[in-house]
Amino acid sequence: MRRHGIGWFIVAGVTAGILVLWGSGSEAGHTPDNPKKHKAFFHLSEGDPKKASAVLTNMQNYVDVVGWQNIEALELVVHGPGLRPFILKTIDPEVKGKVEALLTGGLKMGACQITMRRQNIKLEELIEGLPAIPSGVVRVMELQEKGYAYIRP
Repeated sequence: MRRHGIGWFIVAGVTAGILVLWGSGSEAGHTPDNPKKHKAFFHLSEGDPKKASAVLTNMQNYVDVVGWQNIEALELVVHGPGLRPFILKTIDPEVKGKVEALLTGGLKMGACQITMRRQNIKLEELIEGLPAIPSGVVRVMELQEKGYAYIRP
C-alpha cells in the first residue's frame, strides 16, 4: 500500500480551493458588472396548447431573469403541429395573453410556410405577430449558425 505525504493533501486542498473560488466568481453574462446582450430562440413543434403555454412560460421566465435590456434578440420558431395552438379561432386565452405580453417586450416569432401550406392554414388565421417564414427547420439552422442559444423546452 502506497502512502501519500502531507504534500499531496496540500496540493489537493489548494486545487479544491481554487476551483471553489473560480466557480463562485463566475457570473452570468447579464449582470451589471458584465453586461452582455443575449440572443436566444425557442422551438415549438408540438400541437398541445399546454405545451405552447409551457414554452411561453419558459420564455417569460428567461426574460424575467435576463431582462429585456440584456436581450439582443428573442425568437420563437413554430412549425408542424406546433402551429395549431396559435390559430385564432381556437387559441387558448392563456396562450394568447402570454404571446401578446412577450410581443410587447420584443419577441419575434415565425410560422413555417411549409406547415401552413400542408395544414391549409392562412396567415390571417394565426395570432397577430406570428408572420410566415419559409421553413421552420431552416430557420432553426440559420439561428444556430448566427450564434443564438437554442432552447427546446
